[in-house]
Amino acid sequence: MKKIAMLLVSALFINASFAQEKTVEVGGAPMYPSKNIVENAVNSKDHTTLVAAVKAAGLVETLQSAGPFTVFAPTNGAFDKLPKGTVETLVKPENKATLTTILTYHVVAGKMDSKAIAEAIKAGGGTATFKTVQGGTLKAMMKGKKLILSDEKGGMSTVTIKDVYQSNGVIHVIDTVVMPGAGA
Repeated sequence: MKKIAMLLVSALFINASFAQEKTVEVGGAPMYPSKNIVENAVNSKDHTTLVAAVKAAGLVETLQSAGPFTVFAPTNGAFDKLPKGTVETLVKPENKATLTTILTYHVVAGKMDSKAIAEAIKAGGGTATFKTVQGGTLKAMMKGKKLILSDEKGGMSTVTIKDVYQSNGVIHVIDTVVMPGAGA
């Protein structure tokens, strides 16, 4: 009985500490700054495709590590914009390398919140270029009050939710999958 009481007290303490954190809601779930990227992403109903892809690519352990990482996280709707059958093909074991290339193109080493990105854009005269973990580059710019990413193929994506802080970085939710160039 004493163990059960201790577990209940521990659970209440943990829940109380999460309740005090400033969270951002993504996909119907609060994102806790004390949790890592994967621990939060698995709770977002808007990121089930991304989570499945991260698992298929074997990147879970990496995105649970200390980082820090800046992740531009495409929603399910972003993946739905890809040609029919693309996601199903990419998550097959024989396409793991291609999937990994695409997913790591969405990650920048370091913690770049919207303020840091805006400062880089200002310093760059209206555009900032970031090197991705995959090795390619993403460009960031402002269109009015919207943060826009431009990929190596000329595709554009809009940040729809910014500054979702994690224990190992920050997530920015995007509305379109960004793609590395042909040489990737």
